[in-house]
Amino acid sequence: MSFLTVIPARMGATRLPGKPLAEIAGVPMVVRVAQRAALCEGAKVAVAAGEREIYDAVTSYGFDAVMTDPDLPSGSDRVHAAVQAFDPERKFDLIVNLQGDLPLIDPECLRIAVRHAEENPACDIVTLGAVITDEAEKNDPNTVKIILAEKEKGKSGRALYFTRATAPTGAGDLIHHIGIYVYRRKALEKFVSLPPSPLEKREKLEQLRALEHDFRIDAVLVDHAPVGVDTPEDLQKARALAKNEG
Repeated sequence: MSFLTVIPARMGATRLPGKPLAEIAGVPMVVRVAQRAALCEGAKVAVAAGEREIYDAVTSYGFDAVMTDPDLPSGSDRVHAAVQAFDPERKFDLIVNLQGDLPLIDPECLRIAVRHAEENPACDIVTLGAVITDEAEKNDPNTVKIILAEKEKGKSGRALYFTRATAPTGAGDLIHHIGIYVYRRKALEKFVSLPPSPLEKREKLEQLRALEHDFRIDAVLVDHAPVGVDTPEDLQKARALAKNEG
């Protein structure tokens, strides 16, 4: 199992400016994500750095980084730009887009997603989900839900839709989407060549562009969603959890 994990990072997050370099247990957040990703066997890790200060921080810890245009329209575009620069010889067919705001990500999540991609060659993109257990998240538009055609005893299935709404209706679990993507390289290249789609713009979810253009996206369920850092409150929570980890 050999794959390239790219962590897109830029300083301009509106709710938490400069968050890639926010320290968690004494380490910049983006570096902590890289450290976690590197624990996954077979992973080559690189950071797509939107600014020089991110590049310098990442490389000072011994990780690879690639400078990318901070004005690129999406994280997927930054990942694609980094892949082109980092791997011009096309050694890697599987590309993991790992968000730089998941400082407590379990490396096993990456293993699960990559393994599914390897075992299902007809799949263009693999992502992850977890059953929502917090009632508040069910009606929170910031918690993206996957509408999933379940199979394999509820552990994975084809993603039919992603939404910020509370869906599907009726009895049954709601699935929290975890923003990790394993792309086949050709799928990533095709994806970034397409313009934003109507549903993507309406829901503000770029993965809908892939569905509207008939990409197959599979979602694998894991036990829980990792803590994401979008606000100062999230940052304090992540710091407390990291401290408890030792």
